[in-house]
Amino acid sequence: MDINIPEVVAEVTAAFHRYEKALNSNDVDVLDELFWKSPHTLRYGVGEQLYGYDQIAAFRAGRDPGFVLNRDLLKVWIVTYGRDFGTANCEFQRHGGNRTGRQSHTWMRTPEGWRIVAAHVSLLGEATMMKKP
Repeated sequence: MDINIPEVVAEVTAAFHRYEKALNSNDVDVLDELFWKSPHTLRYGVGEQLYGYDQIAAFRAGRDPGFVLNRDLLKVWIVTYGRDFGTANCEFQRHGGNRTGRQSHTWMRTPEGWRIVAAHVSLLGEATMMKKP
């Protein structure tokens, strides 16, 4: 399997930035479009666990239409696996906030284009420490 084929990385990167723009402007139509319309799709948010496209779309539809996220990306890490699968991870900070957040997307090429099949958003907390044996 080829890792990080340049044109595939460019496609996933463009899809990721399209999502980021829609997120920061609360463009629900684009956000919904970019999630795979399947009961297998998953999104874990900071305060919600959504299973299937219908729950994800309902969550977006139920949010205040005036909601504006506004965040800055601190780091973006995109890796593709073959021609039809990739991951996009980022660290971010919300405007006016002092905590670092993390977002992970798993992207899959579908007949409709690149779609998120799994997503996870969390805020950085205390480091996980392992006990010495």
